[in-house]
Amino acid sequence: MFNLKKRLLKRVTTDLDSQERDESERIQIATCVILLEVARSDDEFSTIEKSTVEAILKKDFEIPAEATEEMMEIAKRKREESIDLWQFTHLINENYSKEEKKKIVEAAWKVIYADEKLHSYEDHFVHKLAKLLQLRHSDLIEAKLKAKYENWP
Repeated sequence: MFNLKKRLLKRVTTDLDSQERDESERIQIATCVILLEVARSDDEFSTIEKSTVEAILKKDFEIPAEATEEMMEIAKRKREESIDLWQFTHLINENYSKEEKKKIVEAAWKVIYADEKLHSYEDHFVHKLAKLLQLRHSDLIEAKLKAKYENWP
């Protein structure tokens, strides 16, 4: 009887760990969708922007190097299947703190400034993103300045 309880408890714990990993992966994919979307917001997805997205996923979001390419492919498919960004930003809003959401906006600015040009579509996109992530304008500007003037990567 005791062994049965132990096995059931272990299975429940394993299922919870698996659910947490799945949720974490979904949030990472949602973040990747946003970064890819900002990279494409000016109708141009340059090599430097792709490299920047990969570097952000590795450095800022601690995704293993060998997983970034696959994650970007999954994110691309998920975005093609969706009609808007709300489902991705909603998932982030439900699971991330304000500081973590500011980190995403900062990452978006890093992608924007990767080619050293700020296109009006990119600017519009990141403002829309900040609203979807329920951040203040001052948070957006703080992230912009940090991304623009911080030595990165």
